[in-house]
Amino acid sequence: MGRCPASHLFAKVFWFRMAGLFEEEAPAAFSGPSLFGDEPAPGPQAAAYRVLARKYRPTHFDDLIGQDALVRTLRNAFAMNRIAHAFMLTGVRGVGKTTTARILARALNCTGPDGTGGPTPDPCGVCENCIAILADRHPDVVEMDAASNTGVDDVREIIEATRFKPLSARIKVFIIDEVHMLSRNAFNALLKTLEEPPPHVKFVFATTEIRKVPVTVLSRCQRFDLRRVPVAELSAHFARIAGLEAIAIAPEALGYIARAADGSVRDGLSLLDQAIARGAEDGAEISAAMVAEMLGLADRTYVFDLMEAVMAGDAAAALGVTDIAHERGADLGVLLGDLLGLAHLLTRLKSVPGLAASAALPEVERVRGVALAEKLSIPWLGRLWQMLLKGVAEVEAAPDRRAAAEMILIRLCHVADMPPPGELVRKLTEQQGQVANGTVAPPNGGGGARAVANGAPVQAAAPRAITFTDVVALAGAKRDVMLYAHLRQSAHLVRFAPPVIELRLEPGAPRDFSARLAALLEAETGRRWTIALSHLAGDPTIDELEGAAEHAARQSATDHPLMRAILETFPGARIEKMHAAPEAPVEEAPPDWLDLSPPDDVYADDEEEQK
Repeated sequence: MGRCPASHLFAKVFWFRMAGLFEEEAPAAFSGPSLFGDEPAPGPQAAAYRVLARKYRPTHFDDLIGQDALVRTLRNAFAMNRIAHAFMLTGVRGVGKTTTARILARALNCTGPDGTGGPTPDPCGVCENCIAILADRHPDVVEMDAASNTGVDDVREIIEATRFKPLSARIKVFIIDEVHMLSRNAFNALLKTLEEPPPHVKFVFATTEIRKVPVTVLSRCQRFDLRRVPVAELSAHFARIAGLEAIAIAPEALGYIARAADGSVRDGLSLLDQAIARGAEDGAEISAAMVAEMLGLADRTYVFDLMEAVMAGDAAAALGVTDIAHERGADLGVLLGDLLGLAHLLTRLKSVPGLAASAALPEVERVRGVALAEKLSIPWLGRLWQMLLKGVAEVEAAPDRRAAAEMILIRLCHVADMPPPGELVRKLTEQQGQVANGTVAPPNGGGGARAVANGAPVQAAAPRAITFTDVVALAGAKRDVMLYAHLRQSAHLVRFAPPVIELRLEPGAPRDFSARLAALLEAETGRRWTIALSHLAGDPTIDELEGAAEHAARQSATDHPLMRAILETFPGARIEKMHAAPEAPVEEAPPDWLDLSPPDDVYADDEEEQK
């Protein structure tokens, strides 16, 4: 399949044709004596080995595993003759994106064994086009790696090549791998051709980063998401290939490889290749222990032994398991990851009991896993998950992975027998005789606790007398930010006797503070106010009062018997933040500013004077 730029396309085709002409006329190998005497007879040459990922690469749509939706859609498209002009294939590495693109190129250009066939979802594999595409040497199927051809000039060469009809195929197919690597200008140059390509051109894009592809490109393509292949399907696929290769390998070993592949067929076949090279001696079976050692995994029994030690709070037993696993070459960071996976499995077994009968689980997980799940609670497993999740990240950042992993396990063992915080609070509450029928209201800065009768708040119906706090609130309601801030932070109340307010101001207060406050109150009440400045100490500021109330509330909470018991149970714990308990809303009458307005006879006297 062509990988050259489009400008060299015709030179490439000419080279293919000339290579075919002179293929039979190549001179025979020299067989006489050399200048330096007779050459030794050449020894037998080893045949070139093809890795399993290439040897068993799918050649038909039916060979693709785990992509049923994709195959069904493409088959229907060929049957209805509704084949799109551009395809976008996305998915993780090794799930078959490029393979699907090549099968699609063969399906579009297959002519059948007799040379008269048309596009078909089942390419014959024996016609000239099929053979050339399979051999990666067809001049009309051009594959470009966008990771190394990212510029607009590379795309322009492809656009120029679309103007010419195919040389020998029915459809000219351009396969662009890792298309998300193209530059923005390259994408823009491709848009017009991608929207209205010539009838003899098809585009097939493949990417692992679909979010990096512009929406304008995606809207012009049929998108197919190739999903990760499940572990069960991968294990069955690897078992078939091992049978074709006449390799004996334990089913559990195949399961290890399938899990390590993480849904990627190519990654799994590479690991299977490595396992065969490592353990296929004298026809002996490749064991699960051998594969686990190759992958740096701990034996599954070690993971269960470790979970049981952590569950029992036995730090010595847990460290004994890690010593044995380390001696056998296991990475303790990976061991913690396996323990994290076991915590997830046990949580699923607790949540979905029917999973215990699933054939997808290995025998050890069905037997020991179910037994462990019956002994553990969901809160305990949730706490284990959180601590392991943080611990795995600590191991990755630590200079000594083994020491970090052991410290985390010791930490897990010491907290294993502690009840969850919710259960602890419930037990301590019961011991202190705190029944849910009553609540303790924290200090609220002078407002006092609100009375509650039969669960309903007692509403204040009588109008309130105006206080200095109402004056501060009025400044906030009128959106006078500067005045509101200084009333809270700089004003010490000495005397409040409306319409006279006596204050001591901090040095940072503005000079026009008194005038602005008097004007605000006069506009609200309709009478003149006197703001007197004093040198007396006065009361603390509003902010100081609230700070003292918060400190008193924190101290009250700390001194509460329930909180003392919690702090004693968890050494080193402290109160970080306090939240007031939600209170039922109480409808309070707003301050009656009209009470401070001048009496009506004042206005009457003014009218008499004007007459």
